[in-house]
Amino acid sequence: MKKVFLALASSAFLFAACNNTSETSTAPVAEEPAATEAVALEPLEVTINAGDDMKYDVSEITAKEGQQVKLTLHHTGKLPIASMGHNFVLLKEGSDLAAFAIEAINAKDNDYIPASLADEVIAHTKTIGGGETAEVEFTAPAKGTYEFLCSFPGHSAMMKGTFIVE
Repeated sequence: MKKVFLALASSAFLFAACNNTSETSTAPVAEEPAATEAVALEPLEVTINAGDDMKYDVSEITAKEGQQVKLTLHHTGKLPIASMGHNFVLLKEGSDLAAFAIEAINAKDNDYIPASLADEVIAHTKTIGGGETAEVEFTAPAKGTYEFLCSFPGHSAMMKGTFIVE
């Protein structure tokens, strides 16, 4: 009988302890912040060298959508702007590079950026001669593949490349 009494008392004690919520309740656990916040992209710094041989040393550039791009064009040659000028022109997706280059021939006073096609340009540098440097900063456009060129007359045949946005 003593054993039965002890068993019942122990059960009652355990039952009371399990129902005591004042000491055993827990506050809701804080959740991790949502991973929807955009991660800040480091600016992309690109240097393109171009010389008297009418060639860019870079033919492909890759950036992330919305990334800030600082592009430096350095003319490594010695010839003056009048005979061997270079620039960097990034065209919108779907632009006709050949048609742009043809129109650019008559745009000497505007760094070889034709006014009639200015809305097809995302970014461009000024035209520079031997030993000079030009910079342009812009935001990488939407995901896609874009073309860039030197729009100085006759240069785009050799001085062009692809700008890929991921």
